[in-house]
Amino acid sequence: MRYTVYIIKSDNGKYYIGYTSQLEERLVRHNQGRERYTKKYLPWILVYTKNFDIKSDALKYEKYLKSLKSSKVLRSLEKEWRGGSSTG
Repeated sequence: MRYTVYIIKSDNGKYYIGYTSQLEERLVRHNQGRERYTKKYLPWILVYTKNFDIKSDALKYEKYLKSLKSSKVLRSLEKEWRGGSSTG
């Protein structure tokens, strides 16, 4: 199974970091307002992904990204991802 750490961004510039084994389904849930935190800031767009084969690695990376708490860093990751850099 493959695990994806992802960052989504709302129209008003809010970021959300999460992980899932079903990215497409998770994005639909976010944009349908079915997730507690993200339903307040619809719509969401995917701005970054990184894939892992091991769940614990994905969880560690998600925790690391959340610990940064810097929109500057998140914007940098978004720019890198949109530029086509390999993210895993």
